[in-house]
Amino acid sequence: MAAEKYNKSEPVNIGAGFEVSIKALVELIANLTDFRGKIVWDKSKPNGQPRRCLDTSRAKEEFGFVARTSLEDGLRKTIDWYIKSF
Repeated sequence: MAAEKYNKSEPVNIGAGFEVSIKALVELIANLTDFRGKIVWDKSKPNGQPRRCLDTSRAKEEFGFVARTSLEDGLRKTIDWYIKSF
């Protein structure tokens, strides 16, 4: 949709437009990939940003994009594609 309808230089965030903690995202990916190891947080590194929330308003305004796929379903599809590709 963006490739067909957007021809500007300003970046456009494409996502669900809601906040997700990095911890929750890691746990979701671990669950979807059947990861059974231990998740280790490197506390010697800077804290960084504990969560992410993309402002997707430009995508909606410029070319009508509104996410229809949930984060979990999108991750599941991406993981499945990755596994099948290798």
